[in-house]
Amino acid sequence: MSSEDMSDRAGAPGGGSILVVDDDPFIARLLEIELRAAGYDVRVANDGQQALELAREDCPELVLADVMMPNMDGFEMTRQLRQDSRTAPVSVIMLTARGLSADKLEGFAVGADDYIVKPFDTPELLARIRGVLRRTKEMRQQSPLTGLPGNIRIEDEIEERVRTGAQFAILYADLDNFKAFNDHYGFMRGDEVIQFAAGLIQEVAHESGGTNAFVGHVGGDDFVILCDASKAEIVAELLVRRFDEAVPGWYEQEDRARGHIEVTNRRGEVQAFPFLSISVGIATTARRSFLHFAEAVAIATEMKAFTKSKEGSSWAVDRRTN
Repeated sequence: MSSEDMSDRAGAPGGGSILVVDDDPFIARLLEIELRAAGYDVRVANDGQQALELAREDCPELVLADVMMPNMDGFEMTRQLRQDSRTAPVSVIMLTARGLSADKLEGFAVGADDYIVKPFDTPELLARIRGVLRRTKEMRQQSPLTGLPGNIRIEDEIEERVRTGAQFAILYADLDNFKAFNDHYGFMRGDEVIQFAAGLIQEVAHESGGTNAFVGHVGGDDFVILCDASKAEIVAELLVRRFDEAVPGWYEQEDRARGHIEVTNRRGEVQAFPFLSISVGIATTARRSFLHFAEAVAIATEMKAFTKSKEGSSWAVDRRTN
């Protein structure tokens, strides 16, 4: 599990990185001064092409760009930012002296997040920047597939429990044989299974994990549950049982009768794969304390790897002391 690439400071009144793009050196300098005074880390580019080069070297959190520029205008620059995996997540606010609806629509069509018409007040500009960065951060904190909190929120939740000395457990859940299922039935049904698993995990966690239960989606077929330390094994056992009860319903009748699915590998060989199962590794403060979220996650990951070595759904809890 790792934090998102974008800085967690993005929604703060200051902090975060901005690339200013304007062919007018006076306006570019003015924006640089105002944004630095507000606490942002600022770089300046004179046109769209230079902006692309700077962004690819070190992607900022936001690009503040004029529309009308020589060599490459703001529309084309934004289009290319969105097409490059290195810069696709960046937020973009476009500045223009023209307030025509057609210009705004084109800006949004190529991927701009906001559009500000010149002249503008500095307080308004700073407010719009904060708003765009805040919305972007919130989106990155949430899985688009399941709607569950993502890695940033998961890390924050674990860190908060570690910091306050709470008695808690981390359950790291992972689906087994998911790739084979995805290859056999296609990614659409694979996505549906991920969504089903997310709903089931939420249901079990909130039913049996205590009032402070939290569920996050690490990505792919990996999930994290945070709950009371005393509830961890109850949650794991219930999750495993309910998952196994529901899983056969995701298979076609022929595959259910066979008891497995058959998938052809890259060498043209047919391989048999058992039904989906779920492996859960548990790290808990019942016997030890954690100094940092990474320590707790590492132990939960270790226990999950141990359970995956077994056939079928299972869970394992770390019972070692410090």
